[in-house]
Amino acid sequence: MNAIWKAFLTYALVGLANTLIHWQVFFVLRVAVGLNQATSNFVAFCVAASFSFYANALYTFETRRSVTGYVLFLSVMGALSFIVGYLGDRWQVHGLLTVVTFSVVSLVIGFLFCRFVVFRERRT
Repeated sequence: MNAIWKAFLTYALVGLANTLIHWQVFFVLRVAVGLNQATSNFVAFCVAASFSFYANALYTFETRRSVTGYVLFLSVMGALSFIVGYLGDRWQVHGLLTVVTFSVVSLVIGFLFCRFVVFRERRT
C-alpha cells in the first residue's frame, strides 16, 4: 500500500476516536452548559486534538512531538473549528450538522496540514 494512503488510513482511525471525543464534548457544552456552537466546537476540538496530536505523532507519522507543532496544530485547526461553529451559529443550523461538517473538513485539511506542515520530515 502506498505510504501516504497507509498514513491516511491510520489518521482516519485516530480521527474516529477523536470524533467521538469531540462530539461528546460539543454536545455537553452546547446542550447541558448552553454555550454557542462556535465556543462549543472550539473547546471540543481542543480537548479532542490533544489526544489526536499525540496519537498521530506516535502511530501515523512516527515522529517526535514538539510544543511548537502542537501549538501550530491547535492554532490553525482550532481557528477552523471556531469558524465552522461561528457559521453554524450565524446560519442557525442544527449542532449535528456543525460537527459533521467540521469532522469531514478537518479530516482532509487536518491530514494534509499534519502531513506536510506539522509532522513533515526534516531533511538534513
